[in-house]
Amino acid sequence: MNTIKNDFPALRQRIHGKALTYLDSGATTLKPQAVIDALTAYYTTINSNVHRGAHHLSNLATEAYEQARLRVQNFINARTSEEIIFTKGTTEAINLVARSFGEAYIREGDEILVSAMEHHANMVPWQQLCKQKNARLNVLPVLENGSLDMEALPGLLTPRTKLVAITHISNVLGTVNPIEEIIARAHAKDIPVLVDGAQGIVHSRIDVQRWDVDFYVFSGHKLYAPMGIGVLYGKAQLLNDLPPYQYGGEMIDKVRFEETTFNVLPYKFEAGTPNVGGAIGLHKAIDYLCERNLDELWKKEDEVLKYAVNQLQKIEGIRIFGTDGTRGGVISFLLEGIHPYDTGTLLDQMGIAVRTGHHCAQPLMDFYQIPGTVRASFGIYNDMQDVDILYEALLRVKRMLS
Repeated sequence: MNTIKNDFPALRQRIHGKALTYLDSGATTLKPQAVIDALTAYYTTINSNVHRGAHHLSNLATEAYEQARLRVQNFINARTSEEIIFTKGTTEAINLVARSFGEAYIREGDEILVSAMEHHANMVPWQQLCKQKNARLNVLPVLENGSLDMEALPGLLTPRTKLVAITHISNVLGTVNPIEEIIARAHAKDIPVLVDGAQGIVHSRIDVQRWDVDFYVFSGHKLYAPMGIGVLYGKAQLLNDLPPYQYGGEMIDKVRFEETTFNVLPYKFEAGTPNVGGAIGLHKAIDYLCERNLDELWKKEDEVLKYAVNQLQKIEGIRIFGTDGTRGGVISFLLEGIHPYDTGTLLDQMGIAVRTGHHCAQPLMDFYQIPGTVRASFGIYNDMQDVDILYEALLRVKRMLS
């Protein structure tokens, strides 16, 4: 663990005089030096636009950018690299599908199914699409223990359902949803499925072909890569049928004042200058993880997470959300009688970084009838000592504010 920690220069700093204990990886992961170096190398050596130049630097940048696409294809086991669309992140990827799929397939009276635990990024685009199309947004309920109400699913998959959009792992509860079962049930009724993998990609192995998922989206910055780069995986036959999301350079084939034809996949959905450095950084982040035995890293991360749950449960008056027995990466909790913002502020003064608030999941907060939670989220650089620091700090918070 010390070796892993040493790879992340941000962990060497002190916050309010205390060594940084970083427990906010659900919001964004820290970056290893290898990723920072790759980003620096791009901007100091081969900085150039891709696909458009005949000069040496442009050729090198293009090769690096497309190698990153191939690396992502291999990482999630997509059938071809043309099914990998680079975006700014999960949010843009979902909005791309909402705009393009919505334009092609959603009509008045149709239905889209989401769950009650969705991040706003996987709820608001579908909500707004339904308003525009006079369609209906249906919601798969959440049970008190934080799991999806799977018994309600069959009744919500109707002949009018045109898409299911579901999170892989809840960014609030840590609930690991039964994605393969949901996909199988939806596909039995010829309904495509989009999976929000923003939290899932960093805590579990993804095989889009085995799952037979139609769309899978994630952000690089939650996978130890730079901000501003993300991925939309989509089945080629679906992506080919969808209209472009944005218009401009690179995504065109031929342009005349009378008519424009569009480029082939994946470039049809990559208008304008892409985040080349971000793609290279994502490539390096995936390499970094795989070179260190990703399955072993996940195993150790899960051990730390289980230890954290056991320790926090010892605190009198704590309420932990999401108790269905599955958990990936995060623990959300409240201390009785203490506002989550107050808890987070005091933890910050002790050098501990956590997230407080509604976590872009206000409907879920309404379900639990709470203003928000404190969320501790874990990465590969966290260890048992970090948990002990959090535990002792929470006891101190209770003594100060109870």
